[in-house]
Amino acid sequence: MFEEFYGFSKTPFSRSIPTDELYPAFMMEEILGRLEHAAKRQLFAVVTGDSGTGKTTTIRRLKDNLDTSTYMVMYLADSKLTPRHFYKGLLEQLGCESKFYRGDAKRQLHREIELMRGIHHMLPVVIVDEAHLLDKEMLEEVRFLLNFKMDAESPMALILVGQSELWDKLQLQTYAAIKQRIDLQCKLPHYDRAQVGDYITRHLEYAGTTQNIFSDAAIDEIYRFSSGTARLINKVCTHCLLYGSQNKRKIIDDHMVKVVIEGELL
Repeated sequence: MFEEFYGFSKTPFSRSIPTDELYPAFMMEEILGRLEHAAKRQLFAVVTGDSGTGKTTTIRRLKDNLDTSTYMVMYLADSKLTPRHFYKGLLEQLGCESKFYRGDAKRQLHREIELMRGIHHMLPVVIVDEAHLLDKEMLEEVRFLLNFKMDAESPMALILVGQSELWDKLQLQTYAAIKQRIDLQCKLPHYDRAQVGDYITRHLEYAGTTQNIFSDAAIDEIYRFSSGTARLINKVCTHCLLYGSQNKRKIIDDHMVKVVIEGELL
């Protein structure tokens, strides 16, 4: 609706933007580099961040960056994930029908991974999203899963992705054995004011314009509302563009941002 009014060829601030067109924040690039290292070395990594800071987007970029001839990426996101469903989900992504019992399925997964690594020379990368929702039994299973060949090597790269409370949970004494196995820990930060401006500019450039549609004062208000959270930046910018197009305003100022926030988002 607003694309035609502002002369956009694509829609900015949407979730469907290709990963290579996203704003390349320094910290995200650094975290991506660490995760690519984890994939190559078959390490255990934990990625945390507050809601809306771009955790799943980071994982999308990681998947797109990894060479499909070298890496087999398996992705799970289930708030009620159990060990049995964990093995079942991974084996299904490998094209196998899972054994019913957990122990059998675990041994089956290890065999499939050995074949993948030994015959096809591919490295498995397992990503578990929404990991802050995993219960103690599932987190303990992660530790047992990484026991391979008498603990001489890791069977896969394993990346747990979750909200900040995941890292808080792993600080508890009951999870000490799991925490000790973590090779890399990454935390996604919020954007600062300058990064919010750069983020908005990058999305508008992707949409096909170099015009400064949002005034500096408008960006100040967007930063105050979003606290530098990517999801909220996307939301308020989209609402502002809708409001601006409906009211025939080519430039979005701070007053318009305040009207949108108070009228539609609070």
